[in-house]
Amino acid sequence: MTAKILDGKAFAARVRAKVADHVTDLKRVGLVPGLAVVLVGEDPASQVYVRNKGRQTQEAGMKSFEHRLPADTSEAALLDLIGQLNADPAVHGILVQLPLPGHMNADLVINAIDPAKDVDGFHISNVGLLGTGQKAMVPCTPLGCLMLLRDHLGDLSGMEAVVVGRSNIVGKPMAQLLLGENCTVTTAHSRTRDLPEVCRRADILVAAVGRPEMIPGDWIRPGATVIDVGINRVAGADGNNRLVGDVHFDSAAQVAGAITPVPGGVGPMTIACLLANTVTACCRTNRLPEPEGLTA
Repeated sequence: MTAKILDGKAFAARVRAKVADHVTDLKRVGLVPGLAVVLVGEDPASQVYVRNKGRQTQEAGMKSFEHRLPADTSEAALLDLIGQLNADPAVHGILVQLPLPGHMNADLVINAIDPAKDVDGFHISNVGLLGTGQKAMVPCTPLGCLMLLRDHLGDLSGMEAVVVGRSNIVGKPMAQLLLGENCTVTTAHSRTRDLPEVCRRADILVAAVGRPEMIPGDWIRPGATVIDVGINRVAGADGNNRLVGDVHFDSAAQVAGAITPVPGGVGPMTIACLLANTVTACCRTNRLPEPEGLTA
């Protein structure tokens, strides 16, 4: 068996096109969704992410507001900026790029964002709403994973899903989303007993542990759908770094029914879903119908 490759890059392009169509519709009624991104410090990876987010926001026809603050910015000053963005009617989504400098309390900062504008889905109110099956802003990466699964499998009801990883950013919300799709869900992690056997039960296996190629092909049930969230840099045979996932792709692709590659799988979906969440936030704030196919 050779797995079908789930092309996240192509799927993300279709999501961005849907977002742009919805933005065009909103402009007809005098609304332009706006996304504010706040970057504190000069972390190189964060700078790349923020630049890409700004570019794709503008390409979708939305307003992009970038706030770049020095690393020694006080926590109080950052909280004051968030307060201003919360009150700005032109801003429908707020994202504070993580990680923050060590002198800042990330939980305090995230929970200062208006939950209705929390397009990252990290505010404790959105976490609680998602956990109780209510309408919430959903974290972008798990939302992208869910979109890929729905597109490939259709109805997920009754399937056995295993999520390897229990982070607040991916693992936990992913499990909640799969429960919402009526899957039977197991959250596994580094201390799970007989992790290989747990993984082999899965019709849907989501790997989000941050360990390079931790999951080999013989941990995968034949025909399973594998979503690899991991993005790890490892040294190649030529001495250059290369990107790999949490799943050993070559061996897994011989067993799985479908699998996301790294790179080009889940990664491109994250920014696409950030744009989708911003449009959703704009619609909810203005009591307009939410865009179909872009929410959980």
